[in-house]
Amino acid sequence: MNLNIDMTRTDIETTKSLNERAQAACLRAKAFEAAGEYEAARTAMGEFWERVGERPAVDGLDTIEQAEVILRAGTLTGWIGSARQLRGAQESAKDLISEAARLFEESGLLERVAEARVDLAICYWREGAFDEARVSCDDALQQLGDLESEQKLRALLTRAIVEKVSLRPEDALRTHRHAAPFFDKSNNVALKGKFHNEYATVLKSLGLARNSAELIDQALVEYSAASVYAEEAGNKNFLALVENNVGNLFVRLRRFDEAHQHLDRARALAVSLKDRRLVAQFDDSRARAFVSQNQLGKAEGLSRSAVKVLLEGDELSLLAEALTTHGVALARLANYAKAQPTLEKAIRTAQSAGDMESSGVAALSMVEELKDYLPFPELLSYYRMAESELMRSQHPEILDRLGNCARLLLARGSFKPAKYVGDLDQDDSAPLRSTQSPKVTTRLTGGSLEKQVLAYESGLIKEALEASDGSVTRAARMLGISHQGLAFILNGRHKDLLVARKPVKRRRRSIIRYH
Repeated sequence: MNLNIDMTRTDIETTKSLNERAQAACLRAKAFEAAGEYEAARTAMGEFWERVGERPAVDGLDTIEQAEVILRAGTLTGWIGSARQLRGAQESAKDLISEAARLFEESGLLERVAEARVDLAICYWREGAFDEARVSCDDALQQLGDLESEQKLRALLTRAIVEKVSLRPEDALRTHRHAAPFFDKSNNVALKGKFHNEYATVLKSLGLARNSAELIDQALVEYSAASVYAEEAGNKNFLALVENNVGNLFVRLRRFDEAHQHLDRARALAVSLKDRRLVAQFDDSRARAFVSQNQLGKAEGLSRSAVKVLLEGDELSLLAEALTTHGVALARLANYAKAQPTLEKAIRTAQSAGDMESSGVAALSMVEELKDYLPFPELLSYYRMAESELMRSQHPEILDRLGNCARLLLARGSFKPAKYVGDLDQDDSAPLRSTQSPKVTTRLTGGSLEKQVLAYESGLIKEALEASDGSVTRAARMLGISHQGLAFILNGRHKDLLVARKPVKRRRRSIIRYH
């Protein structure tokens, strides 16, 4: 391990004053924390704080040193609680970090307040409370203003991560590109490594969605840079995450031999670190690889093991993902009776964390995997939940899945004839009367073929708008066209249907400015 701070325990004990001993302990602990050695960091804090769940001993310290000790105890509570899957650890961490932020603010140390805000955002992110994480990052960036600071890099990086896990890859990409020049100038190899890893993950996601070999190649280059910086920083924890991410990319490319080499290396590193959360997370990755290979028995066993570990901790988003994987594996094994409650639990777990995106993905998986098992009204209910919770998603794959499910349900719904087209039956509790594709009924009243085609098109669009409560986005998915395409048709050929659409809502802009 290559630490900037090289101070032995004896050095700390012989420091003259209590305040100086606290400063030295915090510096050493912070260096260990940056290297991912959280137990060593906890040991370094031994005179002032010994274990998760205990309040740090700050009596006799000046205000700034109190804040330093409390902040280190808070961040380590979050990291150790995550690694050991200790229930309640993230809440305790947030309490300590918030207290430290208040003390720093009273002392006028605005950069340290920003540092605490970023640490707070990380706790929220672990819990799946992404909106709260965004607010904390934005508070930190606002606090720092135009100041070039390591904390600004941490805030931008954390903000990008939150956008990525919230299925907003375009926002994540913009944040990475905005942040890249700042990271290029940094000498912090640990932070640079994390930046390249997250940047690579966003490029991978967009590259796969767009079938872009260029973006995928760029992602592999970024992952390679991340590995180099992880090795230089001596952070095995982070190196394991990079290996897992590369493995996941090869799974999507269906290069399974290479995928399992990386996934197995990631798990071995996590086991050597005794990080139960990482082991569970990597088991979930391996399970998803086996689902892709149709090795469903292996997938079900690994995902069940991951769920068992993650049930013990606070990281509800990771738990929801593992439950979703387990539910999918069970469904593909035709064990529908267990798959449904497992996916239901994934939905509830994500919702309790405030992670609407993971909840939406679980609901979407329910429709995809149990379409031949659940009655139509239940499928429709799950679809509407998924659509509602994923409406802000920018992920092309998620949008494609929503569209496919919408068309599946539209094909199975009940229709009654109208002037141009059958209106979708709005009674969700009505029994399924037809599993055939809807048939559009037109009345040939004479006139040109062009007029008849326009009438047919108008009827289809009218039906989709009514079925989607006036949402152009949802109607476009049902019709299998883009939002922009449907808007163009409405404004050009069918202005009479504009009254059926909902008013356009403007999105609030982030405080992050992109140049």
